[in-house]
Amino acid sequence: MSKVHAAAGIAALAVAVALAGCASPASRFYVLAATAVPDAASSVPSEVVAIDSVAIPAAVDRPQFVVHLASNRVLIDEFHRWAAPLSASIARTLAEDLAVLLGTSRVVSGPLAASFDPAYRVSVDIQRFESIRRQGVVLDAVWVVRRTAAGGAATSGRSTLREAAAAGESGDYEALAAAHSRALAGLSRDIAAAIRAAAGR
Repeated sequence: MSKVHAAAGIAALAVAVALAGCASPASRFYVLAATAVPDAASSVPSEVVAIDSVAIPAAVDRPQFVVHLASNRVLIDEFHRWAAPLSASIARTLAEDLAVLLGTSRVVSGPLAASFDPAYRVSVDIQRFESIRRQGVVLDAVWVVRRTAAGGAATSGRSTLREAAAAGESGDYEALAAAHSRALAGLSRDIAAAIRAAAGR
């Protein structure tokens, strides 16, 4: 092999190594999970409940995980992402939690919710959905439960929940996703209590 060819080969190898070193790390994706457990409270098995809407703050309405670093500073992490749009994931998780708490499978969310004639409609406006690495999460939500029957009243409430998140083997982000799931279960308990109270009137 000539010196020219050898030099060209070494240069090509160096470029390949450099490009490999610059390769972006693989993204990781996270989901919310229903974690509510049945309790001794009364159920409403014959009623249909629809999660009409879930509004979330614009700052977290994106695929990337948004992590609070300080009071006025956040990190938008390109390599740790939600597997589905966050508002839809929250609505699905609330529906699954409510199904457990109310003892019914007749809780719907998403595009099909508008096709049902539910006994109760639930709207949720999330004011804070904060993730703080190595600490935990804050969930603050205003919600309304409307009974659709003639003369049915609306019940509103506000739920503020904090959940600690201990870093596990898979890292802080999985722990934060799990903490958000637990916070949503707490929000679901408050909404379920309002539905039971309305059913008992």
